[in-house]
Amino acid sequence: MKLATLCYVIDKNRNSTLMIHRVKKKNDYHYGKWNGLGGKFELGECPEECAIREIEEESGLIIKNIKMKGFITFPMFDGKEDWYVFLFTADEFEGELIESNEGNLDWIPNDKLTEINLWEGDKYFIPWLFKEKFFSAKFIYENGAYISHEVYFY
Repeated sequence: MKLATLCYVIDKNRNSTLMIHRVKKKNDYHYGKWNGLGGKFELGECPEECAIREIEEESGLIIKNIKMKGFITFPMFDGKEDWYVFLFTADEFEGELIESNEGNLDWIPNDKLTEINLWEGDKYFIPWLFKEKFFSAKFIYENGAYISHEVYFY
């Protein structure tokens, strides 16, 4: 079982969200896909600490607020183990973007987020991030292909 975070940093002035195009590591399971920022928990971290740390490491931005928007279970996502992912948004931050060793960072207009090369399931849950409800979902993939999902809103 892997615990991880995904955070979507939103610039309200640009009406855009910071995304990372995973093209720098050849053996990256996410190679070629656009993702939110985030990663695996370090020992002793809570979800918020993990998300804030990962955002700073991957982008150079320091988050001033963070809001948990959802939780997703990805059974056997990589074919090896289950992933449990806490999803966040953040819209207050400071700092300048750095060169990320994970991929290329770019501000994607919010109305174009589901048009870029995402994992198929992301096209379902990214719009949920902009709602005022918390969600818990399970997304099923087989060999990297989206199969189905189920979701509960609270």
